[in-house]
Amino acid sequence: MATMNAADEIIGRPLAQGLGAQAAILCDNRSVSFAELNAEVNRYGNALHARGVARGERVLFLMDDSPELVAAYLGTLRIGAVAVALNVRLAPRDLLYVIQDSACRVIFVDAHFLDLYESAAAGLDKPPLVVVVGGAAPFSHLALGDFLAGQSDRLESVSMDPEEVGFWLYSSGTTGKPKAVMHPHRSVLVADHLERLYLGVRPGDRVFTTSKIFFGFALGHSLMGGLQCGATIILSPAWPEPGLIISTVERHRPTVLFSTPVMYRNLLREGAPVRPAFRAIRHFVSAGEKLPESLYDDWLELCGKPILDCVGASETVFLFLVNPPDASRGGASGKRVPWAEVRLVDEDGRDITEPETPGQIAIRTSCQFVGYWQQPELSARTLRDGWYYPGDMFRFDAEGYWYHMGRADDMLKISGQWVSPAEIEACALTVPGVAEAAVVGFPNEDGLTRIALFAIARDAEADTQALTDVLLQTFKSTLSIYKCPRTIRFVAELPRTATGKMQRFRLREILRNPAS
Repeated sequence: MATMNAADEIIGRPLAQGLGAQAAILCDNRSVSFAELNAEVNRYGNALHARGVARGERVLFLMDDSPELVAAYLGTLRIGAVAVALNVRLAPRDLLYVIQDSACRVIFVDAHFLDLYESAAAGLDKPPLVVVVGGAAPFSHLALGDFLAGQSDRLESVSMDPEEVGFWLYSSGTTGKPKAVMHPHRSVLVADHLERLYLGVRPGDRVFTTSKIFFGFALGHSLMGGLQCGATIILSPAWPEPGLIISTVERHRPTVLFSTPVMYRNLLREGAPVRPAFRAIRHFVSAGEKLPESLYDDWLELCGKPILDCVGASETVFLFLVNPPDASRGGASGKRVPWAEVRLVDEDGRDITEPETPGQIAIRTSCQFVGYWQQPELSARTLRDGWYYPGDMFRFDAEGYWYHMGRADDMLKISGQWVSPAEIEACALTVPGVAEAAVVGFPNEDGLTRIALFAIARDAEADTQALTDVLLQTFKSTLSIYKCPRTIRFVAELPRTATGKMQRFRLREILRNPAS
């Protein structure tokens, strides 16, 4: 493959189509055209180059979603450096770890995150250059205006081998320290495929992802895919919450909305699906975790349009299982997309060809990562013979729909048979008074695995004993006896990562330490 540069694939395509005057970004009361964005991308790239940032060196962003973040990110790609957007809710110790792990040369920090940075940087021997965005800079740092002063708005992209790393995504999963998922420039070549081929996104459309750009789901389908399509991406700087999302949708009128099951559930509670601005949205897309079938049904009934449940990963950036808009199915994770190969393997690594047989999924796609930074053993375990093994259990049916059954290490062996927590959780959510549910396995006194259900009641004042009785009756009438939870606990909230993934290990800790 010839040399390339990811920034040219993302913003170069709409510019080549003559879309320079069209809006690339809407953010609060700001509108930035593709031509204006390109000029800023070049200024950031020139400024980074002037500060000595070299090909392959890391540039970090501790920033809210904004035009400045997009321009700095693309400018980093354009000079051949490595762009890394960070979770703005990292704990200081995790931020310190990421700064040290990445050995970054520069970090852009929104002024209101300076205290977080300073808390982390106290442990640094050689701090990076800090560029402060949106405020005054302390003596030891550099204000954004000074950083960009005098820089040209013209810049030729560095030619990169498609296999050279262009960006990282820090993924902590559900446990452990953050790990850097390394993506090559070639990953962005398919950035527009989902939106253009499945969702019909064209210039003039507006794309809104409620997740932040540090999350691969938003990075891939907003900053990368949305812009590559020539669409306008909608950015909301503040941390997402239902009221803000509703006001953003009503203000900017997106045609496509990307969100997570947790946020769709919260929007449902706020009555969003019946609002005219939501009913005008052409497609709703969900990823991050399994979309409960009950949520799919409720949204479809109120809004008249389905939520398209899909599956991707930080390691693929883009989705590899997608529910087709004209043939979506509640409870299904979708069908394989043309730009990815997907297969199931059994415990011995043999291919599973029979429908309805659980196994571990393996993916091979042109947009998958090349490994984890400085973690060769984990990289070798996860990437084998060109296939990515995420450790998730699936099954597929005779019509080609795939169904997520949970993490392989979350699957339960009860009475010699595999049990999927997702199946039990979906059953629990059919009970009207249950808002959320999570299932884990735990050993009893004999060392045998038993099933526990944690649930959140829709009404904080609800009679949880009565709900427990309804749940038990529902399980007995719906599930095989070995799938019925022996323990049911109602809690105020379920532990999740910043990206909304369930932290089941923390639920198991509650069972081990009831007083906690």
